[in-house]
Amino acid sequence: MSSATGTDRGPTSRHWVVERAEVEFTAVRSQGAGGQNVNKVSSAAHLRFDIHASTLPEDVKARLLALGDQRISSEGVVVIKAQTHRSLPRNQADALARLQALVDGVRLPEVPRRATLPTRASRRRRLEGKARRGEVKAGRRRVGE
Repeated sequence: MSSATGTDRGPTSRHWVVERAEVEFTAVRSQGAGGQNVNKVSSAAHLRFDIHASTLPEDVKARLLALGDQRISSEGVVVIKAQTHRSLPRNQADALARLQALVDGVRLPEVPRRATLPTRASRRRRLEGKARRGEVKAGRRRVGE
C-alpha cells in the first residue's frame, strides 16, 4: 500500500513509497570478477515490479508506463538487476532504491514549456555581434574587391 508523506510543503510534494510487498525479488548469480565465490553464491538481485498491479495512483502509473525506459517491459513490469554489492540484502536494497528513484522521477507531471520570444536587448546584442563578425570577415577581403 502506498503512503503519501511530506505534506508539509503542500500537495505538490507527495512522495509515493513503493512497498516491499509489491516487489518480487529473485536471487541470481552475479557477473564479472569475484574469484571462486562468484560461481557458488547467488548474490545479485532481480527485482520485478508490476506497475498495473501496484497501489500507485493512476496518474503515476500512466507516467511510468509512458517512460521510454528499457527496464520497463511491454507488459508493464519493471525489471531491475542489482549486482554491485557482494551481499544479496545490499543488492536488494540497491534495487529497491533504484525503483523508488524511478517512481520519484515521475511523481509530478512534467510542466509544459511556455513559448517565449527573445527580448529586444538580446535581439540587439545578436545583431551587433553579427555586424561585428561581418566587419572582421570584410577586413580579410582584398582591397580591390
